[in-house]
Amino acid sequence: MTNALAAQKPNSGRPHNNQTKTIIAAVLGNAMEFYDFGVYAAFAVVLGHVFFPSANPNTSLLLSVATFGVGFVARPLGAILMGAYADRYGRKPAMTMTILLMALGSGMIGLLPTYQQIGYAAPVLLVIARLIQGFSAGGELGSATTFLIESASRGRRGFAASWQISSQNMGTVLSGTVGIVLATMLPADATEQWAWRVPFLIGILIAPIGFYIRHKLEETLDAEERLDTMSTVLSTVFKQHWRAILLCMMVTTGGMVSTAFFLFGTAFAIATLGLPQSTAMTITFTVGTVGVVFALIGGVLSDRFGVKNVLFTARMIFVLLLYPVMHFILSMNSPILLIAGFGFLMAIHSIASGAGISVSPKAFPVAVRTVGFATSYALGVTLFGGTAQAVFTAIISATGDKLSWILYIVAMCFIGLISLWFVRFVPDEPGLDKASHTEKVNAGVPVAAGA
Repeated sequence: MTNALAAQKPNSGRPHNNQTKTIIAAVLGNAMEFYDFGVYAAFAVVLGHVFFPSANPNTSLLLSVATFGVGFVARPLGAILMGAYADRYGRKPAMTMTILLMALGSGMIGLLPTYQQIGYAAPVLLVIARLIQGFSAGGELGSATTFLIESASRGRRGFAASWQISSQNMGTVLSGTVGIVLATMLPADATEQWAWRVPFLIGILIAPIGFYIRHKLEETLDAEERLDTMSTVLSTVFKQHWRAILLCMMVTTGGMVSTAFFLFGTAFAIATLGLPQSTAMTITFTVGTVGVVFALIGGVLSDRFGVKNVLFTARMIFVLLLYPVMHFILSMNSPILLIAGFGFLMAIHSIASGAGISVSPKAFPVAVRTVGFATSYALGVTLFGGTAQAVFTAIISATGDKLSWILYIVAMCFIGLISLWFVRFVPDEPGLDKASHTEKVNAGVPVAAGA
């Protein structure tokens, strides 16, 4: 450990993070992350034509969503390195770094030449951009979520963490809004020729604002809680907490594949159902809006009734209703019902996700909390979330059944629920039984200076 005497220095009245400032700081980065992901998912069909031209539209879409999944490969590396960095040097510097990397990846995609312009180099550069986005996303979630939880007071940690999920849906709302505007105001050929670049270039604008706000934050990781080096952080988490990592990874399976279900909704509506771009973008906008609100409801409920109780109940309801609702929607062949059905299912899913985001951080002690949580989450996202859209497309292509892919989601949700049962054997809140950083400051308890 670093010198514990550092913790005895007077506080000198330095300001602490109020909840509003904490939430805004976390919201900007997470919203930007999922804005980028939402934009790519929403324009997956167009990107397939631009970077992977093929006589078979399914082949172009499959390559496009596979490239989307490539970004998830870098998430575990980002989670491990940036998570260890956050546990050694602080949550604040890690959050500042990840938001700059997000802007870099988004800007690259927006400025890339197409396949017609530079040939095979175009998809290669697209893959590199997605790897940068994936690396930054892997580091962003762990540090931002940990920061939210550690800044919150007892009895409010579920609500604080749920802003992480809510902000992801804010990014989806923004991506859906941009998609709707482009689809309704521009002719279809303009989208494929140049307008697909606009959403990615917009993503760059969030970085300066997010960097400024995060730079002004106060660190929540006290000096006496830090291990000596990043290598010590990594060796500790993988030697002493590998069971918790694997268990928490499996808990995320249902949530990750379910999230991919909603991200895939736009491509599904266009490629499989033959709906216009504007209708498909409305799905993205609707599920994002619903998710913003109901994720916070899930967080509030988790503080009142318990995280695991709310997560299990909401996820089980989602599993039981998913196939019947989708079957009814497709049998009615109504775009309005399709949009409404996705919104209804998203409400249930968001309650589960808003409650569930705080499960894994509580399974790790403070000194390795970020890297432990981020690694387990990133592995779940990579193995299950990142491959889901490609699996959906392949299943539909192989079976010819428009609902066959739903069964895969149901199976993954059951795996997550079974894994959640065993989380009871993981200590509920190691390191969170103490007062939060904000509570310490309010009570006049001396804390170490932040990074």
